Amino acid sequence: MTREFPGRGQVAILRTAPKTVVEDYVRLLELAGVRDALPQDKETILKINISWQTWYPACSTAPWQLEGVIRGLRAAGYDELIAAHNDTVVVDAHVGEVNNKHKFVVDTYKARNVHLFEPQHNWVRYEPEEPFLVLDKIYPEGVMIPELLIGRNVVQLPTVKTHVFTTITGAMKNAFGGLLGRKRHWTHANIHKTLVDLLAIQQDIHPGVFAVMDGTFAGDGPGPRAMRWHEKDVILASADQVAIDAVSAYLQGFDPLSIPFIRIADDRGLGVGDIEQIEILGEDRDWVMNQEWGFVQEDTLASRGQKAIYHGPLKPLENLLLRTPLVPWSYFASNFYHNVYWYPFVGRKRVERALETKWGQLFAEYGAEAGLEGAVMPGMEPKTVVTAVVGLLALATAIGVGAWRLRHGEGES
Repeated sequence: MTREFPGRGQVAILRTAPKTVVEDYVRLLELAGVRDALPQDKETILKINISWQTWYPACSTAPWQLEGVIRGLRAAGYDELIAAHNDTVVVDAHVGEVNNKHKFVVDTYKARNVHLFEPQHNWVRYEPEEPFLVLDKIYPEGVMIPELLIGRNVVQLPTVKTHVFTTITGAMKNAFGGLLGRKRHWTHANIHKTLVDLLAIQQDIHPGVFAVMDGTFAGDGPGPRAMRWHEKDVILASADQVAIDAVSAYLQGFDPLSIPFIRIADDRGLGVGDIEQIEILGEDRDWVMNQEWGFVQEDTLASRGQKAIYHGPLKPLENLLLRTPLVPWSYFASNFYHNVYWYPFVGRKRVERALETKWGQLFAEYGAEAGLEGAVMPGMEPKTVVTAVVGLLALATAIGVGAWRLRHGEGES
């Protein structure tokens, strides 16, 4: 059944520059019809994306994106704004909101700031209006969502980038962390249908749904963390999450309807995924259609291992590895790869180059008056290194003891 809503099938896109980006966001929200999409008598959740507690271009919500959206919403009469963060087992959102300069922006504009995973926030069982595609099978005991989200508008704040599991990640994927708790990794084997189920939940629990996407920096390769960054100088907004993700996919060089979550959502009438049926507002449609960024989606060593569990030869071990006390091994593997190997030896050099660009300089300047000038560029994460050393010593000890016992037993015989 097709769901009708203001702004369905429309996406606003603007080219921008550091000197005008905040004002451009204000204009973008008006172009995309934010006043029609979001009831003004409701509080509005700003769902911030933190894909890494370390700043990396295109990885997480940009501070100018957050500031521009807050200013645009306030100018349109939305006074009650709540910046919302989810937790993840591999990212510290409290550290991330500081390093990505989100907290500076939120505090500057005196918006309410919440972390949905903290104990004061209740999670309640959600009963769908229509049958789920997969969530009821993944969570037979019931799907739990944050009570704070119910009855409030939501604005998703993703960036333009690729993703190791979903080809691209955007507005629909941005709801993944906010709506599902720490067991959301259980859905990865069915991630595309999960995103469609989550969009249906959004359209049910929120009076108004909106998305604003930053493409000033954009990322391709093994997103969301180990990407190659590109300066693309565009920003997008829409009340149609399927349509904005489709336009983002098209800009990156992918056929939107070849991406399962976009195609399934389009088939189910939750939005418009066919680029030919989407109305472009702001920039000239011909300019948009002539973009050929040529992005590619790639895997990391960590994601290849995960895919072997979700879809490959290790599939029979999925429950054992990801739903038992053994599960921390996967969190450790991801942390070790990204924070001990990839960032210190690969990512740091890319960040240094990014800081020399116009957008990198803008990031460095954000919060300078509050002592936040520059960017935090960590070395190897000490906690993860210590855990690795202890783990390797334990493994070596176990192997040594086993070998000794084997030899000892053989000697006695």
